[in-house]
Amino acid sequence: MYATISETRFKSQPAVTIDTRDGAQAILSLRGGQLLHWQPAGGQPWLYLSEQACFDGSMAIRGGVPVCFPQFAQTGKLPRHGLVRTALWQLTEQRIDDDVAMLTLATASNDATRALWPFDFTLELTVAVGANRLDIELAVTNTGYRAFAFSAALHTYLRVAEVELALLSGLAGKPYRNALDNTLIDRDPHPALAVDGPIDRIYHAITRPLLLDDNSRHLLIVQEQFPDAVIWNPWEDGAAQLADMPDRDFRRMLCVEAAAVRERIELAADDTWWGRQSLIDTRVSTA
Repeated sequence: MYATISETRFKSQPAVTIDTRDGAQAILSLRGGQLLHWQPAGGQPWLYLSEQACFDGSMAIRGGVPVCFPQFAQTGKLPRHGLVRTALWQLTEQRIDDDVAMLTLATASNDATRALWPFDFTLELTVAVGANRLDIELAVTNTGYRAFAFSAALHTYLRVAEVELALLSGLAGKPYRNALDNTLIDRDPHPALAVDGPIDRIYHAITRPLLLDDNSRHLLIVQEQFPDAVIWNPWEDGAAQLADMPDRDFRRMLCVEAAAVRERIELAADDTWWGRQSLIDTRVSTA
């Protein structure tokens, strides 16, 4: 079997499919530059995608890995999570090696974005897929003549068998802001995070990998240059308020997002910043 990168359509939207020689697969929508599906070789899909997600471009796609830029959530005056979640991206580069398939999508500022945020930028999203590993990197280039500041996130929706039984390790001792009541917690005392109700936390100073234990499978989550990690699940009442998500699907997902939120990133003219999230299925053999 040979690795392939194919331009296709998914739910009527232009998309790109990656199939590796080992049998791993990924699907990206050019609408939003959004990873929608990742399945490691010999494993089960790790990304949650709502059956009720909207694919007509009128709103962001619920699930996968949305790109948040230049604002996270409602931390500023821009639309929620920024300006690029419904933009059309372009496939600009692709490469296939023996064990890894990689592609880059790009989008840039235009009259519509400048009407809301008066700065020029280019975004590149590079996705690399191997047998048991996914790397997704966001690069931001300031193409204007003056500096700007931004926040950003890879808003990763992970699929779990039952969210109340999943455990997320690696956050012990970290400070976080509880966005549900806007309180600040100096340190999380728990060795592992168990979700048994609505959660919306922004953890800070993330320097080591996280580990998601989902029943019989495990996912190592590594982030670089993203100093924050957002953990989100709307729970029953919150899910019921989302028209693009089945009411009971809160049990099947947990967002673990690589983010730069607490302190905005200052980017000078002509400079580039990048941040990366890597997902590694530790139960899939790479032999």
